[in-house]
Amino acid sequence: EGAELATGGTRRGIVVSTLAEARFFAAGGFDDILYAFPVPRWRLAECSALAQRLQAFQLLVDSPQGLELLLQNPLPAGKRWLVWLKLDCGNARVGIRPTDPEALALARAIAQGSPELVTLVGVYAHCGNTYGCRDIPAIQAIARDTTAAVLEFVTA
Repeated sequence: EGAELATGGTRRGIVVSTLAEARFFAAGGFDDILYAFPVPRWRLAECSALAQRLQAFQLLVDSPQGLELLLQNPLPAGKRWLVWLKLDCGNARVGIRPTDPEALALARAIAQGSPELVTLVGVYAHCGNTYGCRDIPAIQAIARDTTAAVLEFVTA
């Protein structure tokens, strides 16, 4: 009920951190779901099933190996993988640093490589480094830094 309220009843545009959550929301009629973790090889079959079932099941990619995994495992029936490039703007969990020269190369490889198989939807950054903050100004500083890093990357 909360997710339906949060989406204004559209049941679209939600982000989940586990495939169990993705399956739960898909069963509840949600058909636009972002799995906010770079897809591990052992979860590819589950991701493929969701991508085939939903109108828009989206994944994160943060490495050339992740992109290659998707390219080597195309979706059937004219569907394509919908991906977001995961940037690490200070969280240090997953993602590629936006200042890493490989980040631009990866973005270009996704966008220009085989869009009929893997389509770049956008860039994604998670401010998980705010979890240790003790006050609002510290959270705001991280948000500003992350926003600046993402905008600088997108501009490049």
